[in-house]
Amino acid sequence: MQGVARTAARASVHSAMNWFAAPEAEVARWILQRGTALVYLLAFVSTARQFPALLGERGLLPAPRLLERSSRLGPTLFSRVRYTDRRLLAVCWAGGVIAALLLLGLPQLGPDWLPAVAFLAVWLLYLSIVHIGQTFYGFGWETLLLETGFLVGFLGSAASPPPRLILIALLWLAFRLELGAGLIKLRGDEAWRDLSALDYHHETQPMPNPLSRTAHLMPRWWHRVEVVGNHVSQLVAPFLLFLPQPIASVAGIVMILTQGWLLLTGNFAWLNALTVVIGCAALGDGVVHALLPAVPADLGAAADLPLPWFVVTTAVALLILVLSWRPALNLLSRDQLMNASFNRWRLVNAYGAFGSVTRHRDEVVIEGTEAERPTEADWHEYGFHGKPGDPQRRPRQWAPYHLRLDWLLWFVPLGAAHEPWFAELLARLLVADPLILRLLRDDPFAGRPPRWIRVRMFRYRFARRDEHRASGAIWVRHELYELVSPVSAADLRPTAFDG
Repeated sequence: MQGVARTAARASVHSAMNWFAAPEAEVARWILQRGTALVYLLAFVSTARQFPALLGERGLLPAPRLLERSSRLGPTLFSRVRYTDRRLLAVCWAGGVIAALLLLGLPQLGPDWLPAVAFLAVWLLYLSIVHIGQTFYGFGWETLLLETGFLVGFLGSAASPPPRLILIALLWLAFRLELGAGLIKLRGDEAWRDLSALDYHHETQPMPNPLSRTAHLMPRWWHRVEVVGNHVSQLVAPFLLFLPQPIASVAGIVMILTQGWLLLTGNFAWLNALTVVIGCAALGDGVVHALLPAVPADLGAAADLPLPWFVVTTAVALLILVLSWRPALNLLSRDQLMNASFNRWRLVNAYGAFGSVTRHRDEVVIEGTEAERPTEADWHEYGFHGKPGDPQRRPRQWAPYHLRLDWLLWFVPLGAAHEPWFAELLARLLVADPLILRLLRDDPFAGRPPRWIRVRMFRYRFARRDEHRASGAIWVRHELYELVSPVSAADLRPTAFDG
């Protein structure tokens, strides 16, 4: 009898351990790890190309100055090793190489701990950048990338099945991401409640793309459908993620399709692309096989998790559970925070976007002249890669790449004109700083410093179809006022050049 009891106990333990393995999630693991690695690669490349001009030793908001003055920064390698632009580039190169190896799937061929160590490395390297990135790294998709990168490493390698608790943690991330965005909209702006938000959003979003004008010119009934679809994706689908298959997969697919539409019609850095990746955590191999018969339905072999790996992944899941208390309360709060972190490690964050929708698109236009006197000047406009400028120029697709300066310029009409980086930008243009000029699309002075700079505020709207046929214009604009009167290099001195 004792032997029978021991056999039954072992069978019970084995059955319980089987639950913690998710062999039916091999496709989800493949997409989650490689998709996140691709976004990390883009993040490190964009940092290497833009950080020195924006935040480097002679950046608009120099990181060394922040490190000297602040003792309350989050964890960063640069608090232990003095910041230099070369060291920043070394961090980017190291992170980019590791991310590329993860994208190729090489660490995933080894033991379970190897991809975990690799993702923890890129997480820590990028965390070091975000904590000194100030306003240029103050976007919700930065913390989203950090949280996702921390979790997907613990999905392990081909050596064992994906851990179910880590998949649940990723579904909890998807839940907070989508529901947080949906609730902040309902609480924040009547346009989301009366279904009129998309009458404006395609035109007024921070950085339109080639299809934004087409989307904006769609009939109003279609914009109502878009808003309803958004509400279903963000307020209904998240609750279905935790139900059995195939319901969970259906919820994931709804989220993926909605984010795909946003990716097609806007430039939100990697927010939409990474949300698509996270949504794949809900996909079961059987559902993927039903949709794509070329993908086998039984990619994963039924097996238990190795005991050490089970202990590690369970500890990570418990950590996420402990850190979830404040984000969960935030979802229930009338004063819901949007894109907030509750700990120094940027794990289990609050997310949300567009709690309010701007009804008009106002843009700053920065102009310079080489004339002796500004009253007699022939002014020439600086061009930016993503920010609207020339009304004849069609917006380009940049996402999931992130143009940080262009994005922040969208906030200038909303109040950012008084932030230090904007005055510093004008000062750098007056001395033709090569680092800043490399971030621009058009320098009308071919590297020469202008004598004067001014900033005018314009209201933009998409050209109607008849206007576009007549002139080829993408935008129609008219001047509102002069935001910054003509200033010279004697009026504005680049502060980072002092000393």
